[in-house]
Amino acid sequence: MIFITVGYQMAFDRLVDAVDRWAANHPESEMFAQIGPSELRPQNIPFTAFMEPVEFTRRVEECSVLVAHAGMGSILTALQYGKPILVMPRHAAKGETRNDHQIATSQRLGERPGIEVAMDESEIADKLDRLANLTAPPKISDVASPELLTRIRGFIAGPG
Repeated sequence: MIFITVGYQMAFDRLVDAVDRWAANHPESEMFAQIGPSELRPQNIPFTAFMEPVEFTRRVEECSVLVAHAGMGSILTALQYGKPILVMPRHAAKGETRNDHQIATSQRLGERPGIEVAMDESEIADKLDRLANLTAPPKISDVASPELLTRIRGFIAGPG
């Protein structure tokens, strides 16, 4: 199952519409989308605007791949569950976010195993066609490592 999520704060119609158009040509692909506060109603994908955290976690656990905006929460969730993820960044100039941090995130993390990037909707169909080639990333822990915590404590304490 392909699970599409755009988060809860803002709609991301460019991503949802691009995946919905791809789904029209791939009825054999099982998909489900969490579309946020959107007026767009996908025609080819079952969807919900929002879901409870337990349902969200179940969808992530059951999916073979996650398709999402390039938010760190989505990326970290995919890594935590060892799920390949296809991300597309929101653009501030299109009113999809306040700044272009997701573009920077996509550029930085797109080289990691298990993370595929479509910089805009024109790349979505090709990337979705090649989802079978995505490998699962190594799982990460859901808690910070002791080394990171030690470094943060040292930074907060400062020199001395």
